[in-house]
Amino acid sequence: MTRLKIGDIVARKSYDHDILFKIMDIVEDSNNKRTFILKGTNLRIIADSPEGDLTKVPLNKVDQFNKTFNKRINEIVINILKERKENHYRSLTRSITEYSRESSHFGRPGKVLHLDGDGEYIDVCLKVYKQLDIEAVGKVIPENQQPKVVEKLLKEYNPDILILTGHDSILKGKDDFTNIENYRNSKYFVESVKEARKYESSMDELVIFAGACQSLFEVIIEAGANFASSPHRTLIECRI
Repeated sequence: MTRLKIGDIVARKSYDHDILFKIMDIVEDSNNKRTFILKGTNLRIIADSPEGDLTKVPLNKVDQFNKTFNKRINEIVINILKERKENHYRSLTRSITEYSRESSHFGRPGKVLHLDGDGEYIDVCLKVYKQLDIEAVGKVIPENQQPKVVEKLLKEYNPDILILTGHDSILKGKDDFTNIENYRNSKYFVESVKEARKYESSMDELVIFAGACQSLFEVIIEAGANFASSPHRTLIECRI
């Protein structure tokens, strides 16, 4: 059996190989038992697993999975562009006054400032923003550092939309889903939103999206975000 190593793409037997992961780190205990730290390749999830539960996925299977996944995402982008074009066309049939007002709305989606703790994810998002003709600035900022820099970056880039994302999860062995201390990064998203609202209190002038997979989204909304993830702690697709 080939020994697993950092960078390998794997799936978990106990979950019927439902999600592909990249091995990010390997931790050995005093008994030489190895625990693998995993990051989802197509879903935003961080997990750990014993070696015996992992199966290495052949490259041809990875390519096949990614092609199917990317095709679905590209179809979504095409539909968004089609809908935007149709909305703009409908505006042309209205009065000159209505057109003047709405053409600016459809012609300028808004400037985005996106902070994320994962550089690979930021690269994916910037690619999609470009496809959608959205002006965007992406910064790789660890989740626990986002509250410290968000105000400075808001002043520097003056965006219309602020997006605060990264990885999050409920800590192992915790079953109180209402306690923010039981989440890996939810409290940092809350702090970041609060800092952003000190800069701009209007939820119309600065629209905030914040949170990650399994975040305590209710508290993020209460902090001042317009939108937060993830209801029902749903995993989020992140690849294109």
